[in-house]
Amino acid sequence: MVFALAQHPTAKLTRRLATALVVSTLCLSNLAQAQGGTVKLLVGFPPGGGTDAIARTLADKLKDQLGMPVIVENKAGAGGQIAAQALKAATPDGTTLLLSHDHTVSILPLVVKNPGYEPARDFVAVGGFATFVNALAVSGGTPAKSVAEYVAWVQKEGAGKGTVGVPAPASVPEFLVKMIGQKYKLDLQSAPYRGSAPMMGDMLGNQIAAGTGSVPDFIENHKAGKIRVVAVMGSKRQAILPDVPTFAELGLAGFEDLPYYGIFAPAGTPQASIDKISAALAKVIALPEVHERLTTMGLTVAYMTPQQLASREQAYSQTWARIIKSTGFVPQ
Repeated sequence: MVFALAQHPTAKLTRRLATALVVSTLCLSNLAQAQGGTVKLLVGFPPGGGTDAIARTLADKLKDQLGMPVIVENKAGAGGQIAAQALKAATPDGTTLLLSHDHTVSILPLVVKNPGYEPARDFVAVGGFATFVNALAVSGGTPAKSVAEYVAWVQKEGAGKGTVGVPAPASVPEFLVKMIGQKYKLDLQSAPYRGSAPMMGDMLGNQIAAGTGSVPDFIENHKAGKIRVVAVMGSKRQAILPDVPTFAELGLAGFEDLPYYGIFAPAGTPQASIDKISAALAKVIALPEVHERLTTMGLTVAYMTPQQLASREQAYSQTWARIIKSTGFVPQ
């Protein structure tokens, strides 16, 4: 009777499925062990800022897709330069990644003589997941509700001189400050911070009257009425800020090419690891709760393959190389 049951087709199928499940579990366990059991997602800015919040949102879901813990490791400083150098030095085995926007990968190599890394040589694109826009915002202690009112306020209260916070020196937000000053004939000085979080702290405390940075950095406090976003970059108004004009509408052209967010790995990372992580990223940003969360933070969510992200980074770098040169900026 036992022999007959063992030969039954259903029993055979059950055993095969059980064996396959065990093998699959062992393979997943071995993969986790081979990769150190944990994936580190480097972020070049302090906790509490927009980039950090984005990284933690993705890490929470990536762990489910990859079958292993994904931890966010903040290596703040120098506009993400420290995190990028750490990525370059990491073992290329798929366990160390960098989540970054355009500044660290595309802009820093244009404004720093020796950043300690060369993106085309030292990094490989894993996948992109969003674009966003930078913006000008004024603090709650400033009565201005538009760019025109801010300009008038600076002319009256500061005799044409003002200070504007930027989340990192020699960044797109800093070049934006230069061009705003040139257009409106104001003497605007940039005050560089180590990320958006400390800049936002000073804006909320009315220690600084205005700041430039990404919409994700500003959106929550703008919604709460603690600061006011008065203009955004890009070729069209943002759905999350329909009443806020673009700089192009105000006559300040040249800021239409949108910055991006992406994930990068050290050069030499096996293609199989890159493909696995990129596929996981695509699945994560397609989750309704993740898509909604990133959208409410001011991002336009869209997956980019490794090839698409690499092409976008190259084109963006070329665009900003021309803009930076036109300002007369000399790499430091």
